Amino acid sequence: MSRSDDRDAPLPLGDDRTPLGTRPMKLLQGYVWHPREMDIDLADYLPRELDPDVHVLWDAMPAAPFTFFDDGTLAATQQVYQLTVMRFVPPEDDPAALLPWLAETLHEALERSPREVGWQVLADLRELA
Repeated sequence: MSRSDDRDAPLPLGDDRTPLGTRPMKLLQGYVWHPREMDIDLADYLPRELDPDVHVLWDAMPAAPFTFFDDGTLAATQQVYQLTVMRFVPPEDDPAALLPWLAETLHEALERSPREVGWQVLADLRELA
C-alpha cells in the first residue's frame, strides 16, 4: 500500500459498529439522590438503554456538588448519583429531536422509584470528547 492510499482510507471512529461521522452526544444531565441509609439499586428503576443508541449512565458521587437541597436537606445525608443520557448521533440526525421523548420516558421510570428518591435532570446537548 502506498502512502497516498493511507491518506485516502477513512479514519476509524470507535469500533466497526460505529459509522463514520457519528458523534457521541450528551442529551440529558443531572442528579439522582436518596437517603444514604436506604439500600436502593437504581438499576431496578432506570433502564441502561432507551434505544439501541441511547444510553443511561449513572455514577455514585463521593459527595454532592452542593451543601443543601432546595428543601434544606443536608446533601451529606443523601447518596447522590450523576446521571447522564447520551446517544451516538448520526450526522443527519438532530439530537434535540429526541429530548421530549427522552424526558418523558426517563421521568416515567423515575416516578416508579421509591418516594425518597429525588432527581433533577436537564437538557444538556453537548458533544462528548
